[in-house]
Amino acid sequence: MKAAEFYQRAFGAEIAAAYPVDDKGRTMHVHLYVNGSSLMLSDPFPEHGAPLEPPQAFTLTLMVSDIDAWWQRAVDAGATAVMPVQEMFWGDRYGQLRDPFGVRWALNEPKG
Repeated sequence: MKAAEFYQRAFGAEIAAAYPVDDKGRTMHVHLYVNGSSLMLSDPFPEHGAPLEPPQAFTLTLMVSDIDAWWQRAVDAGATAVMPVQEMFWGDRYGQLRDPFGVRWALNEPKG
């Protein structure tokens, strides 16, 4: 639930559904809505074949209409800048952050 709570603060996520934590404090399933999309989370359960592994080479990207506000909220919540917001060669404003759990997030504001 720590990640879900962070995503609420950083990205305005809404918890749609969540299983209660087990006796070790682990969450089997949390369903979030983030900027109109679903995101589902689970803690590792090695005893069921789902071991803890470091984040792999992926980036979660959010398409947003006010990148500066989204960026500041995420940084205020504890995300760290990886690539500052800047205008990209394709015309959009884009930046990347890393959350406290090691996941890389990209924010993209389409040219309007």
